[in-house]
Amino acid sequence: MRTTVDQPFEAALASVRTALGLQGFDILTENDLAGGLKKKLRVDVASLVILCACSSAPAGRGQRAEEATGALLPCSVVVRAAGQGRTVVEALDPLTGLEGNDDTALQVVAGAAAGRLRSVLVSLHAAAAGTTPGTEVPTGVSSARQEAEEGGGHGARP
Repeated sequence: MRTTVDQPFEAALASVRTALGLQGFDILTENDLAGGLKKKLRVDVASLVILCACSSAPAGRGQRAEEATGALLPCSVVVRAAGQGRTVVEALDPLTGLEGNDDTALQVVAGAAAGRLRSVLVSLHAAAAGTTPGTEVPTGVSSARQEAEEGGGHGARP
């Protein structure tokens, strides 16, 4: 899942943190990939931060449903500068990791987390566009399946 917002990186990163919190996610870790590459390899890349977010209630239900839930959690959210005051926000769809798994309880938990992540992206897109989020997904928010069908296929995985 992804969206691009017309916000500079730092403002978008703050908006993502807020939007995740409003959807019940806690940020467990934050990895400044650009800073790490600069420090360890002296490589300059555009600003890029990976947030590992977890929603405690669904995570607890998932853990009770299937002990292997830990492999699906936390949810990865990538925030990266796209240049010219724009920022890309990508989230790994938790349902993607369940392909081939028929555990209905786990599918429900992953579906709930995916819905919350989609709500985060929709709210970011709407806020950056100066509109109120509606029930429809704006064209600026896409899923991995949509991107694969359109030939992009790379946007859902950070």
